[in-house]
Amino acid sequence: MTDDGPPPHMSHRPEVGAGVEGIDLSNRTALVTGSTAGIGRETALALGRLGATVFVHGRNRDAGRQVASAIDDAGGEAIFFRADLADVETVHRLADEVRDRTDRLDILVNNAGAHFSTGQLTADDVEKTFAVNHLAPFVLTHDLRDVLSEDGRVVTVSSGVHPRADGTFDVTTVDHYDGLDAYARSKLANILFTVGLARRLDGPTANCCHPGLVPSSHLWREASIPVRLGVGLLSLLPHRLVSGFADTPATGAETTVYLAASPAVEGTSGRYFSDCAPEEPSALATDEALVRKLWELSEELSGVSWS
Repeated sequence: MTDDGPPPHMSHRPEVGAGVEGIDLSNRTALVTGSTAGIGRETALALGRLGATVFVHGRNRDAGRQVASAIDDAGGEAIFFRADLADVETVHRLADEVRDRTDRLDILVNNAGAHFSTGQLTADDVEKTFAVNHLAPFVLTHDLRDVLSEDGRVVTVSSGVHPRADGTFDVTTVDHYDGLDAYARSKLANILFTVGLARRLDGPTANCCHPGLVPSSHLWREASIPVRLGVGLLSLLPHRLVSGFADTPATGAETTVYLAASPAVEGTSGRYFSDCAPEEPSALATDEALVRKLWELSEELSGVSWS
């Protein structure tokens, strides 16, 4: 038996899969939310290897420092910010801390996400999945919009499960809660937000993407037991057996890294991507009336107002 090195997925780098390994992001600053594990971690590491100064975000200080250290060790520069994005107040605080560190943000990756098996309301009386997955990016992007560079990019991680959502946003109650429905609703909101945001940004672009199914992602840590068992089993199977329908965190990060760094999408805005290519989302995801309805609801729930 010959030693051919590690399997491709073990040595895989998102920037290579995205075709941007030759891009120089030095003198660029990126904030990646939820970057202490999974897709977010791989995204942060990739942007760091491309030369960007990376603002790493997460709830776990030790994990965050490990990611920041890995970027530093690879020759990059990183700073860790700790924040729980479930409450609007802490999102504002994160934005303030970022603004204290820089007056120019070139890449904002709204990656942090969660899936909850039981219904919960936040301190703001908003269903928690919606609060973390949509309202936090809505508020964070609002607060950082003035420091986004003229050619800056906002990338929001959505999901291919969004067509499951029916377009209703009753998010101030957890009656009749279903975890997967709540998750799909928040991911539909990510696309609607991207469409609305693209029209409000003058210069910077906004796009969103489906990263694929990543069984090993920490996204599922608070899902129901059957869901955790199912994705846990998938994460243990050899990559060659599941590569047709499941991704590793590294391959799942490819489209995010592509949207953050590729010259091919310069000037492209308001689109939904999968596998580093534009794709049409569900009809509801680009419905004009629903874009306006969600935007108004998000302003009402968060207390922020976009000019």
